[in-house]
Amino acid sequence: MGRRSRDEEVRQVLDPAELYRVEEGVTADPDGSVLLVVLDGFVDAGNAGRLAVEALREGREPTVLASFDTDQLVDYRSRRPPLTFDTDRWSAYDPPVLDVVALTDTAEATYLLLAGPEPDTQWERFAAATEQLVRTLNVRLVVTLQGIPMAVPHTRPIGVTAHATRKDLIEGHEPWFAEAQVPGSAAGLLEYRLGEAGIDVVGFAVHVPHYLARAEYPQAARTLLDHTAVATGLYLPTEELTKSAERTDAEISEQVANSAEVAEVVSALEKQYDSVAAGRAAGGLVGDLPSADELAAEVERFLADQDDDKNGPGLGEER
Repeated sequence: MGRRSRDEEVRQVLDPAELYRVEEGVTADPDGSVLLVVLDGFVDAGNAGRLAVEALREGREPTVLASFDTDQLVDYRSRRPPLTFDTDRWSAYDPPVLDVVALTDTAEATYLLLAGPEPDTQWERFAAATEQLVRTLNVRLVVTLQGIPMAVPHTRPIGVTAHATRKDLIEGHEPWFAEAQVPGSAAGLLEYRLGEAGIDVVGFAVHVPHYLARAEYPQAARTLLDHTAVATGLYLPTEELTKSAERTDAEISEQVANSAEVAEVVSALEKQYDSVAAGRAAGGLVGDLPSADELAAEVERFLADQDDDKNGPGLGEER
């Protein structure tokens, strides 16, 4: 046999299957599974994705089906995992985990969840590895979830941007933008590559008021799970999120009432939102709420704020 070409050698070295391990005894659902994907480290305004994952896991015992090798995917100097120091020794280590687990909904139907840190490197290889897992586990639909900051008021219905690899997967969802170029993400590339491979993917990005983007906003997480339930037929747990949302609403209302400046901002956003809603009802696109370029800029500011101050300011503080 002739010597293998360099391309063949590179493909073997970069085999996507070497990025993950499937647990022994794992079998695929012959009827097909739903896979929810929530990757942290990118835009997650209102901590919507994280809160949604916590709600899905609460009171449920996940079964690990496959694990990614985070040593190959995570930049530890960018996101340093915690080590515990006890008096005179290192006593514990909490490594980053990126697993595919099986969970059950409130009707005991099984679905899959891929949650954990967004890969810092090897996005193409990660997408290829996930495609292999999707085929191995007979996944019929992938759903991605996130929150994005928007110039919208908390006093109006929460909007959602829906996107998918086929238009009929998001039938009934009106588009908010004709075109927008935003900073890339592993989840976005994953959806794009899976679509090229003929795999169905739906994504939901909930619109979080920009002044609440760096706080916990359970209303956004509940909205994500509500839309996911409709798209998948799953019965997802939202009771605790609903209770948290009610408490958060009361706290926000109190803060707005105590700040004339914040109240003025919210009032202006309400007028803008109502104007845009009227335009959408007449069959138009977004209009003034905001432009695609403004959306990209808002996302970039959000990412910069995360780097500057991990916890971020509260409602009414300077951004």
